[in-house]
Amino acid sequence: MSESSAAAVASAAGAAAGWRRATGMAGAAIGVVAAGAAATVAIERMTVGRGMRRKARLALDSAGPYGTLRGTPGKAYADDGTELHYEVDDIDPPDASAHLGPRRRRLFGRKDPAPVTVVFSHGYCLSQDSWHFQRAALRGVVRTVHWDQRSHGRSGRGQEQLRGDVPLTIDQLGRDLKAVIDAAAPEGPIVLVGHSMGGMTVMALADQYPELIRERVVATAFVGTSSGRLGEVNFGLPVAGVNAVRRVLPGVLKALGQRAELVERGRRATADLFAGVIKRYSFAGRDVDPAVARFAERMIENTPIDVVAEFYPAFTDHDKTEALALFADMPVLVLAGLQDLVTPSEHSEAIAGLLPDAELVLVPDAGHLVMLEHPEVVTDRLADLLVRVGAVPAGTTVGTYGSTSSTAQPR
Repeated sequence: MSESSAAAVASAAGAAAGWRRATGMAGAAIGVVAAGAAATVAIERMTVGRGMRRKARLALDSAGPYGTLRGTPGKAYADDGTELHYEVDDIDPPDASAHLGPRRRRLFGRKDPAPVTVVFSHGYCLSQDSWHFQRAALRGVVRTVHWDQRSHGRSGRGQEQLRGDVPLTIDQLGRDLKAVIDAAAPEGPIVLVGHSMGGMTVMALADQYPELIRERVVATAFVGTSSGRLGEVNFGLPVAGVNAVRRVLPGVLKALGQRAELVERGRRATADLFAGVIKRYSFAGRDVDPAVARFAERMIENTPIDVVAEFYPAFTDHDKTEALALFADMPVLVLAGLQDLVTPSEHSEAIAGLLPDAELVLVPDAGHLVMLEHPEVVTDRLADLLVRVGAVPAGTTVGTYGSTSSTAQPR
């Protein structure tokens, strides 16, 4: 072994050792979460070397168009000064609608200064790119806004959190969404779509700005989300394991967030283990396209550990059940994967139970990232919602959305 190789091995070993020291007594509890994934990784290591696995990850990173869609960029500013990145996909480029007749131009909003705008909010540790398939399908059909939550994706770090002024709250995310709407869709009807934390953000918006919901929101979609009681989620663990995790995880994350540089090295050194954990908690099926699985892994990897730490406590405090009443008089889609271990489908059923006119869709063989695992279902139901509120003409065909099955290629 060369000196450089030996140094690299020593560095990785040191980082891994640092990781173990940083987690301390929580190792056993967190190990319960990782146990199933770790077993898979151990088997893989018997047959595939580290170098080969790294090459495979790089190959998957370059496979497919996932996360490459970009729109017209813009910036909004939260009430604490945090810079929020958003992108707009307009209905058609101005020169692309010239061939349409006057009636079709009106239907597609070319004559209307404020067409329906669909605003997509993403989940924890993800980015606006998590809506890749739905974004591709709806391009040219309806005006959409995709934004990155504070400290995620291309948005700036939360200024209050950097200063240590106040802890992160879901209410703050609701105010952030209001700032994005004010900047990207200041007038006209709105459809709100939120996945996981994004759905909670939509609820927080409603709680703080009920007049916006009453006056401008014409439909809403809640995907794999919850209105509260997240502290009771067991993440598919036995009672003893989940209780141990609940006791130590907030403190562990806070400690890790304070040693972010060390922890990030540890994450890189244990990338294979984390890939297994991410897959277990993101998808339910076994035939997910490896490039899509790697795409999800990459989004989560790109979320710094200190951001993971500062957001996590907000979920236990989240309770926006009363705010759901504001959505009672509009078309609502409530959709979840039946095997979601992060925000179990029972939470979606509870939301639908409070909105009796909502459409409830429970997707078999789907996990938390249902919009990536079964994009055809999510896109079809969203398209139907948009037709119901006149955002797109009846009979409009949305674009291709591909498949995440390993037996099919994205189209």
